[in-house]
Amino acid sequence: MAMVKKCLTLFFLLFIVLVSQEMVVPSEARVCESQSHKFHGTCVRAHNCAIICRQEGFSGGRCRGFQRRCFCTRNC
Repeated sequence: MAMVKKCLTLFFLLFIVLVSQEMVVPSEARVCESQSHKFHGTCVRAHNCAIICRQEGFSGGRCRGFQRRCFCTRNC
């Protein structure tokens, strides 16, 4: 009987932990990305990419990938 109580207690605690993790709301919004249409060449500095992306109507930009392309970012 003591073993059953321990197992039930453990199960209940694990259940509480799992349920509480699902209820946590992330503080950051999702970020959507789109490859820049106006940035040409290899993206070396994220600052340059961000300036071009702001001209395209995005909130910022960053260099990404093996080919170092400029991707514009905004909150979804």
